[in-house]
Amino acid sequence: MCGIVGYVGPRSARPLLLAGLEKLEYRGYDSAGISVLSGDRIDAVRAVGNLSALRIALDARAAQPGGVAVAERSEPGTGIGHTRWATHGRVTEENAHPHFDTADRVHIVVNGIVENYLALKDRLEQEGAVFTSETDAEVIAHLVARHNDGDLVEAVRCAYAELRGHYAFVAMSADEPGLIVGARKECPLIIGRGEGEQFIASAVPAFLRETRHVQYINDDEIVVLRPGGVEFLTAAGDPVEREVVEIDWDAEAAEKQGYETFMLKEIHEQADAVAETIGERAAREDGIDLGEMGTLDDEFLRAMRRIVVVACGTSYHAGLIGRYAIEAWARVPVEVDVASEYRYRDPVVGPGDLVVGISQSGETADTLMAMRTARERGAKVLAVTNIMGSQAARDADGVLYTRAGLEIGVAATKTFVCQVAVMYLLALRIAELRGTLEPDVLAHTITELKRLPHAIAEMLEHGLTELEQIAEEHYRDEFFLYLGRHVGLPVALEGALKLKEISYIATDAYAAGEMKHGPIALLDENTPVVVVATDSPVLEKVISNMQEVRVRGADVIAVVTHGNEEIARHADRVIRIPATDWMLSPLVAVIPLQLLAYRIARKRGLNVDQPRNLAKTVTVE
Repeated sequence: MCGIVGYVGPRSARPLLLAGLEKLEYRGYDSAGISVLSGDRIDAVRAVGNLSALRIALDARAAQPGGVAVAERSEPGTGIGHTRWATHGRVTEENAHPHFDTADRVHIVVNGIVENYLALKDRLEQEGAVFTSETDAEVIAHLVARHNDGDLVEAVRCAYAELRGHYAFVAMSADEPGLIVGARKECPLIIGRGEGEQFIASAVPAFLRETRHVQYINDDEIVVLRPGGVEFLTAAGDPVEREVVEIDWDAEAAEKQGYETFMLKEIHEQADAVAETIGERAAREDGIDLGEMGTLDDEFLRAMRRIVVVACGTSYHAGLIGRYAIEAWARVPVEVDVASEYRYRDPVVGPGDLVVGISQSGETADTLMAMRTARERGAKVLAVTNIMGSQAARDADGVLYTRAGLEIGVAATKTFVCQVAVMYLLALRIAELRGTLEPDVLAHTITELKRLPHAIAEMLEHGLTELEQIAEEHYRDEFFLYLGRHVGLPVALEGALKLKEISYIATDAYAAGEMKHGPIALLDENTPVVVVATDSPVLEKVISNMQEVRVRGADVIAVVTHGNEEIARHADRVIRIPATDWMLSPLVAVIPLQLLAYRIARKRGLNVDQPRNLAKTVTVE
């Protein structure tokens, strides 16, 4: 939810911390701050707003007597930085990170939530601690200081033992230069290994320009960074060995590459992302290879009694599409649950069930908790995630990676289509194992699946001429209705979510057959209605719903399959997509809805990469 970065080494820390925070701003941008060791004290600067506000504050600090500009600092570096997405406490400078203890000797940055902070705060205040913020995070600084007798590592370990919640934090002490200590509890934290310098961050992009060698931190571990190396400890203080992994991202992947925004760049990367996700997994014409599924062997997949998908937001919509495919092809019953509700309804789940947790980051708190609930009750768990080494991947019995590459824009685009592609692969693999598709049908569907990247590329290159005019006509409207049936319904839900996220326009999305049960009351001549009306066995029903909309005077914008000219008579505007197997059409049909939301938001002058109140990775409930 928030972004953390830390550095120890011979270089000046400030520029490195700021560069890291720029790569993490998508994780939180209510406020930001950095703390750097300066002589025998820690110099902290915090500001409300995005990183430009922090830079202004740093420049103002440099202009003070004795101040030195960020780029001119040359002392060896020990420092930590943070971008905040507020959970506890208002968006104020006092609530911005880093936080510090009463004596201003221990500074910390935190991602996540400390659930028992009130009890800890009461005790620490009785012991003399003076709090200066409204946050739960500040309690960690005072708690570490309370345990600090000159050994920051031991102080962090003792403090960690007293904390409850889900969080990651990094601490530094004015009394121990060249040292930072981190701890992880269900929130992301990753090490970047350099020559004579080390990095720690909540995500790889923070240090990607400096090193591609990483080490993953597990839950309930303490990590100790000094310029010469990194130590891993259990919560009990026992040493742990951790391999160094070289990631295959490059720094350019985190840049816009000529596009005006990250979101637009990532929309245009979707053909390649889907091709990479399908890849060798669909190389056989007669089947699917999913060898990375761990202990979820063929025998289990043949015998399982049902599948439960748990996910949030965009990932939930991918799960809905997966349900249609799995039930149609593999004939296995599928439930799809909102992860944030799943564990609180005492779900009936156990041996013989496969629970699929879908999370772009692999760190979504609600999805992780739902997966753990299912596993505790005896179910097998499969993670679908984009991040290798993420918590979801480590918690699960098996994992399918989406291979979308780095996604910076907060509103998911290429990670969504890759999640859907993975669900198709899973559905086909189960169908293959269970013999529920005839061999020729299976082979044909695999061939159609492999054609999808070409269809997406064609859509992006030639199929969007209507979008600019549609956006121009409707960007001032304050309400949209989205409709779809069968696999078109999750596409409508995702299209509506994109418009909400980045344009702040109120939208509603419904199964088209449900329109008569309430939403039709909203329609008048000022209502744009976006209908997913691609070729399918339910297209006649969809056309009937479109006719019901038009007689109420609403403006119908239809996403249709290329070549179906008849349906144009029932819409005011038509967006055509390349013809595909109808079950696979969501991977193409969602593209124009992403771009429609994008163009409307841009016409409204909004920042599509950083929508207000949202963060890329939701690591709190």
